[in-house]
Amino acid sequence: QVQLVESGGGLVQPGGSLRLSCAASGSILSFNYMGWYRQAPGKQREPVANIIGGARTNYADSVKGRFTISRENAKNTVYLQMNSLKPEDTATYYCNMGAAWGQGTQVTVSS
Repeated sequence: QVQLVESGGGLVQPGGSLRLSCAASGSILSFNYMGWYRQAPGKQREPVANIIGGARTNYADSVKGRFTISRENAKNTVYLQMNSLKPEDTATYYCNMGAAWGQGTQVTVSS
């Protein structure tokens, strides 16, 4: 089973940007679906964005127009570009491919 490692999280001020990366231990060519999820303290994990077939993307209403998901097959990596961050975006972000989940990366939006 492929292993996933997220990176790119951190502390950012409201209005700032971060780019999350999810690197897979093997080829991602076989994965038609890739997704980013997040979980805030005391809340359930929720979907944030996904990319299907390398081209079709879907976003949660709360992040539409601010977040962009993309994949780079040559680097076995999926990205989540997050702009105009808000305090309510604070959460641990996880990537998912098939049955594999990463360990998560913390994003904190605070002044």
